[in-house]
Amino acid sequence: MSKRRVTYFYDGDIGSYTYGLGHLMKPHRMAVTHHLVSAYGMLDKMQVLRPKRATPERMTAFHTDEYIHFLSRVTPETAEELTCHGTRFLMVEDNPAFEGVFEFCSISAGGSIAAAQRISSGAADIAINWAGGLHHAKKREASGFCYINDIVLGILELLRSYARVLYIDIDCHHGDGVEEAFYTTDRVMTCSFHKFGEFFPGTGTQEDKGMGKGKYYAVNVPLKDGITDESFRAVFEPVISKIMDVYRPSAVVLQCGADSLAGDKLGCFNITMNGHAHCVQFLRSFNVPLILLGGGGYTVKNVARAWTYETACAIGIENEIDLNLPWNDYFEWFGPRYRLEVPQNNMDDLNIKDGSLDKVRFNALRQLAQLPCAPSVGMHDVPRESLAGHLGVEVEDDREDGTMDDVDHCLAQHARYLYNLQESTARPDDSDDERHDPHGPSYRRNRKRMSIISNRFIDVDAGKSAPRKFFKSAAKWDESYGRVRLENEPVIDPGMSSTRTGGLAALMEAGGRSKYGKDAPDDEDHEDGMSV
Repeated sequence: MSKRRVTYFYDGDIGSYTYGLGHLMKPHRMAVTHHLVSAYGMLDKMQVLRPKRATPERMTAFHTDEYIHFLSRVTPETAEELTCHGTRFLMVEDNPAFEGVFEFCSISAGGSIAAAQRISSGAADIAINWAGGLHHAKKREASGFCYINDIVLGILELLRSYARVLYIDIDCHHGDGVEEAFYTTDRVMTCSFHKFGEFFPGTGTQEDKGMGKGKYYAVNVPLKDGITDESFRAVFEPVISKIMDVYRPSAVVLQCGADSLAGDKLGCFNITMNGHAHCVQFLRSFNVPLILLGGGGYTVKNVARAWTYETACAIGIENEIDLNLPWNDYFEWFGPRYRLEVPQNNMDDLNIKDGSLDKVRFNALRQLAQLPCAPSVGMHDVPRESLAGHLGVEVEDDREDGTMDDVDHCLAQHARYLYNLQESTARPDDSDDERHDPHGPSYRRNRKRMSIISNRFIDVDAGKSAPRKFFKSAAKWDESYGRVRLENEPVIDPGMSSTRTGGLAALMEAGGRSKYGKDAPDDEDHEDGMSV
């Protein structure tokens, strides 16, 4: 097997974080994997790098500023207040606000961004970041144990240099966050092999094919319980071969979620370590730049086994390593067999029993047959830094050079007052929620979220009141008076003191609302007996 230049990204701090006692997601699995990779002597055959941690600015290439700001300051003690009692950002108990959550996200995202940069620069043929692959995170909220979608950030980095990127997901759960991010573009094709039914996240049917320019560029292969190596290979190889032939990607990102392995605590497939690693071997054979990412996987010892073996597949030494595990710091975890293997169990393959596998494969290939050819895109050089950064110009947020007069200061103070009032009292998701987006995917418009642990929907709006309409002001500009007047404000003598009638100060105090309660608008602008 031909050699590849492999770069392996690992930050020693990643295994120190915990989602909480009893939580199924164990970041420590990356440390166990790294020790096993090291014990096999693979580190000497790769370039091992510690990635630079992603900055908040880099994360906002996909996520909203408000969400990143929230993650940077949330703690277990402030989570209830900052999430407004679980109605925004962290809306299901799957994603706790554990200590160090932002640092954990910066390591995961930084590794995937660095892997993409390594591939784009031509310094590596294959880049590995087992701390990445958190494919459920959305633009403005966490989901399914995922807070920051490092995959989307990595793909966005690849798109700076490559015309087309193929994303493949072999996690047991549908890669909904990545599909949603690139649902309307043909520059990224997403292909997900996942369990579908009453199963998190409840998306990923073969009717979801993309939209607009991205129509037919979202490929979904929904599977049933108990799929084996043979069945998975029978659908994976023809679909991926067709994609590689029709789409001709410039780079490939493979999410190697290990919850599709047999015996996983949340998964329901029956795939062995070798069957899982075959996906890596198959993609490696196309000789296209490849990024390998982690993902799900909740039986820690099997996750470490699979990712260690797939690291060997990336290097090309899978036939040379001893399946009897070498001594390492976690050797006792791998008992009683102490072997590099994840065997099948006795689950029935429902995909074969009802013949659904042939139908799913046929539908996927028929969708790909509707693609005429590989889409083209005009490429041009993209600056790696902002103009201000390149010129060394410092941009100050607040002007303190004397150019602000008294009116500027007054308006700035009033704006801060209104913003703080809205943040502390208004219902948070009024303006930024996807349900107000008429073009967004239909399955994101409701306020129900599915739990990855229970596979049940949770209504996050339960017990909450209707949204406030904060900025619907009762203030109007009066030409005759040359100032702002409140609705239903009595006509006054222009010579009267503004302090007597209130004027702008009264408007500021009332938050833009009329204080004349008798003539005030009705219930749509009031909540809990308070005018806002």
